[in-house]
Amino acid sequence: MSKPRAYSVKAYSTTSAQSPLAAATISRREPGDGDVRIDILYCGVCHSDLHYARNEWNFTQYPAVPGHEIVGRVTAVGSGVKKFKAGDLVGVGCLVDSCRTCPDCRSGLEQFCAEMNMTYGGTDKFLGGGTLGGYSQGIVVREEFVLRMPANLNPAAAAPLLCAGITTYSPLRHWKVGPGQKVGIVGLGGLGHMGVKFARAFGAHVVLFTTSPGKTADALRLGAHEVVVSKDEAQMAAHAGSFDFILDAVSAQHDINAYLNLLKRDGNLVLVGAPEKPLAVAAFPLLFRRRSFSGSLIGGLPETQEMLDFCGQHNITCDIEMIRMDQINEAYERMLKSDVKYRFVIDMTSLK
Repeated sequence: MSKPRAYSVKAYSTTSAQSPLAAATISRREPGDGDVRIDILYCGVCHSDLHYARNEWNFTQYPAVPGHEIVGRVTAVGSGVKKFKAGDLVGVGCLVDSCRTCPDCRSGLEQFCAEMNMTYGGTDKFLGGGTLGGYSQGIVVREEFVLRMPANLNPAAAAPLLCAGITTYSPLRHWKVGPGQKVGIVGLGGLGHMGVKFARAFGAHVVLFTTSPGKTADALRLGAHEVVVSKDEAQMAAHAGSFDFILDAVSAQHDINAYLNLLKRDGNLVLVGAPEKPLAVAAFPLLFRRRSFSGSLIGGLPETQEMLDFCGQHNITCDIEMIRMDQINEAYERMLKSDVKYRFVIDMTSLK
């Protein structure tokens, strides 16, 4: 197969784990029959972007262009595209391709496909090299991996729904969180604040766990019914054995056993944060109450569209701080200090 024609767009990329992100020019393929060409308006800043840019997961391909919380306008479509037209407001999340034929893909769980292709850090099957993400003026994506954005939502505040939103929505839905259940959310960052909003919207009694007493007022504003300071042993003990479900959104090292002890019999703790080092899990908290410890990875395309539609119906967006593209290196340093409420979003028009 010959390479398709390419066009150039401005972007921000890095060439090594030690290098800051800087202005660059990258290539995108001209749209094929099944492709959608998108001018990017906004791109959320996920902690995964920082991990990838700095090769903290040891699979970064340089030059690296992060960004997988993309909202933009369709500017052109291939002749075979049926769902989208020029002018549509659309989103692109963490995936840009998969095999589309395996049992996972046929079940709408493309994120578990052995050949799933990530928005960055994957393989560009058309131009060669690694896939390049949303810190750029434009992107070309197969129609099946483009999502329709709700027209009533602020598109900038909706951009992080493409990762932070679906990452928390999916496990809450999969484990059927709803009315009559007591649900814990661990951590009030980009993921955690969305977990609070969704769990509340699903009708659960929501308890936010945080190491920072200063986050109490914000947690209640976002929808938590109660806030527990996890460093306070008495507060933690008061909730022992009482939770149906806990969503752990913390990426730093922490004591997972303290939260396992808070679960009821048959309760489940789901990890969506990605700590750099393995967590020590004790056997007895699991054995004695038949508790479960699970993980969850974003969501498939059908569920991501379901999540976006749910957010449109319930007017749910992320709490964001808008930045210019040239502020990204400062934003990374602030993100490491948890100095953001609760997601940076890049105004991509600042790249022009």
